[in-house]
Amino acid sequence: MSQSVAVYFSSSRRSFCDWAPQEIAMSIETITPRQLGDLLREGRRVDLIDVRTPIEFREVHLQAAKNVPLDRLDPKAVMAERGHAASQPLYVVCKSGSRGKQACERFLAAGFTNIVNVEGGTLACVEAGLPVKTGKKAISLERQVRIAAGTLVLTGAVLGTFVHPYWVGLSAFVGAGLVFAGVTDTCGMAIMLGRMPWNQVREGGVQGGKANCAVQ
Repeated sequence: MSQSVAVYFSSSRRSFCDWAPQEIAMSIETITPRQLGDLLREGRRVDLIDVRTPIEFREVHLQAAKNVPLDRLDPKAVMAERGHAASQPLYVVCKSGSRGKQACERFLAAGFTNIVNVEGGTLACVEAGLPVKTGKKAISLERQVRIAAGTLVLTGAVLGTFVHPYWVGLSAFVGAGLVFAGVTDTCGMAIMLGRMPWNQVREGGVQGGKANCAVQ
């Protein structure tokens, strides 16, 4: 019995030791909007990507930011485009920090460690007074998710009441999806909506075309 316990604890220690370095390696460095503003005012080179949808980017974005939507993010391609500057930190921003964290995790998983997430995202940067560019107002991706999820839940409930009870499963499916999104911090509905035509802009600011990182 004691031998079995010893083997168990020995295995547990190995599992923890194997797991811990991976967690440490995946830790994400952050910077506050105030610190980012100081770098910009000092005239330092700041490579900054905004991983929101093109239409969110068009509404308001930091002047120094380039749009690289999260659903199309290719860490290796981004670093290759930076050339010699790839050895310098790459700053990542989104709306409030969540998508920026996901983008940083992708870079870390690809082997790039000089990645910094901007705390609080664009909203916090605007509040801190950092220079921004503004454009046409748009419905944020988060609001679109709430509208879509609420519509599907309501549809499932109504159809389940008046058409067939099986339709209640639609509401349950959406609810399970929202729970999964909350636990994993990954929302499949947001990814899908982010690829919709109304969330894209093309050169000249016209909706519906292929997203352009430089012109939003």
